[in-house]
Amino acid sequence: VYWRLSGEGLEQQLETKTLVPLKFLVENEPQFIPGYVRYAQALRDYEQLDEAIQVLERASTLYPNQPQLLKATIEAMGESEQWLEASLKARQFALFNREHPQAEEFEALADEYMESHKSHLRRKLRGNAIANVITGTIGYVVTGNLFGPISAIQTTALMLRGESAVGSRYAKQVQRQIPMLEDEEVLEYVRGIGNKLAAVAGRDEFEYEFYVIMDDRLNAFALPGGKVFVNAGSIMETKSEAELAGLLAHELAHAVLSHGFQLVTEGNLIANITQYIPYGGTAANLIVLDYSRDMERQADDLGTRILASGGYAADGLYNLMLTLNEQEKNRPIFAWLSTHPATKERINNLKTMIERNGYNRYAYEGVEQHLVIQAKVGKLLEKHKQWEECQQDKECREKLEEEDSKEEDREDLGNPE
Repeated sequence: VYWRLSGEGLEQQLETKTLVPLKFLVENEPQFIPGYVRYAQALRDYEQLDEAIQVLERASTLYPNQPQLLKATIEAMGESEQWLEASLKARQFALFNREHPQAEEFEALADEYMESHKSHLRRKLRGNAIANVITGTIGYVVTGNLFGPISAIQTTALMLRGESAVGSRYAKQVQRQIPMLEDEEVLEYVRGIGNKLAAVAGRDEFEYEFYVIMDDRLNAFALPGGKVFVNAGSIMETKSEAELAGLLAHELAHAVLSHGFQLVTEGNLIANITQYIPYGGTAANLIVLDYSRDMERQADDLGTRILASGGYAADGLYNLMLTLNEQEKNRPIFAWLSTHPATKERINNLKTMIERNGYNRYAYEGVEQHLVIQAKVGKLLEKHKQWEECQQDKECREKLEEEDSKEEDREDLGNPE
């Protein structure tokens, strides 16, 4: 009845006769997808674009993988000049549904709206540059102590160059400001895992890079464009290569889904930097990106798909979350979990997803090599802790330098050329 009445309203070009039946239709028959599409289009026709987007986004939460609904949402966002949001939604559908017959169509939409977004940035950049010449001032929009001040013009220009450029800029700053682990054997191990996962992540245009921070707590984060940082403590807290791969896959998923880039565009990336006191009482920087609940759910989902596609046991992230959930009861919360929502809820979602999709939980675990790397990382963390404690003590530093020299001599004797 509601569908027929709305059709009559459309033919007669009567706003109330069109919109009221459609409102009742989506409320009483929420499973009827064409109802949302017609309702949203009618709202757009009557210049109620914001309401149309709200209707479509509510429907998308009920049916997240319904292409007809998603395409209508993307088109409405494009009409309202939300080009970046439209591009991200289209790309996310293509990533989550690679075998879908419309995957290529959504990839093309993603590229189209991203180009519209870049055109907008170019206009904005020209306007900002002109304003800067006239006023002689630049409004600073990024003032976090880790990354230093970046002007509005610099930020716009950086975003115009794309996700990889943004990530590279911030990654260099992180490496300058935070103590990094530089042992080649450990780095090769982490990069080997990361590159294996990146190969099946679905964003070949990224230049993926993997770094290890000299910190004994479990934490990891991904900057835009596939720049992934993981704490040395993450290697110590994971029980296998598959669990560490699960953590890396989750962070890769954030990068692939452009979550970090979205935070940059909203001005929220740098706002998520906090300071804390690590071992030795020396202040250091920790980056925890404040993703939304939907972003975390998406990263768990896609991250597990990446993990399974990379040849690892599909329950790597699930097992890690189980362990951390147990340890949370007896220990201070891990940094990586501190801003992430509802650990138990995520565990249940991961279990359901693995079972529903039939992912292989008995593929490669990689325990033996992981234990070898763990032992080495443990020694490196202990040495770093000693160096931190010796910063103000000359005699202590000289003693450590002497021990390092002796250890290098022993390694040279054990590995003659």
